[in-house]
Amino acid sequence: MADRRGASSRRSEILACVRRDGEVDVAALAAELEVTPQTIRRDLNHLADRGLIARVHGGASLGSGIANARYEERRGMAAAAKTRIGAAAAALVPEGASLFINIGTTTEAVARHLVHHDKLMVVSNNLNVVDCLAGRKEIDVVAVGGHVRAGDRAVIGALADQFIDNFRVDLALIGTSGISEDGDLLDFDADEVLVARRIIRQARKVILVADSSKIGRPAPIRIAGIDVIDHFVTDRITSEPLRAALATHGVAVTETD
Repeated sequence: MADRRGASSRRSEILACVRRDGEVDVAALAAELEVTPQTIRRDLNHLADRGLIARVHGGASLGSGIANARYEERRGMAAAAKTRIGAAAAALVPEGASLFINIGTTTEAVARHLVHHDKLMVVSNNLNVVDCLAGRKEIDVVAVGGHVRAGDRAVIGALADQFIDNFRVDLALIGTSGISEDGDLLDFDADEVLVARRIIRQARKVILVADSSKIGRPAPIRIAGIDVIDHFVTDRITSEPLRAALATHGVAVTETD
């Protein structure tokens, strides 16, 4: 049986299925994705090793929702979708804008598409974004001060929160670890959530960037509701209740697929 998709794309589809249905079966996934059951088992083991799902007899279910995968692993998940999302979100940023960019592999993808913008001011608590944009002559980069989390180089905590309070910018480009069906933005780390809330409050307009695997993904801490978002950029919306919530709150949507 020929595999017509890469492992990263296939695993993203599997995650979406688990989050949609709560529990999945190896045989059903193999038939749906047109690969062997052995391939599905390897994929499920890979995802379970990274804390994204829980293995059960004959398949997998949603994990506990209390821990996120490692940053390097997240970079590889839905990589092609994040690239498209990054390009689409960067296109929404006008020349001469000031903006926040927070931690996340999708926001990092946006930064990679901002490198040729002119006269931007970028304030970020994501040192990966700082590395990407620092040294660009037409981009003024401000690194948020505070505690640096070793796993993903996020600057978080009370000092970062106080630092961000000194700015009032045009745009905030934010990511999230999960989005509930009714539109709550969710994350795993209380210090990171503290900073994300401050970034949202200090921006005139908020753009959320997240691939479809985040829809329905559980995480224990609520950042905010979808009503704080002005524009949502994603590959595709897989939840009709979420689509309805976006419409109710007047959130503009860009789907890249």
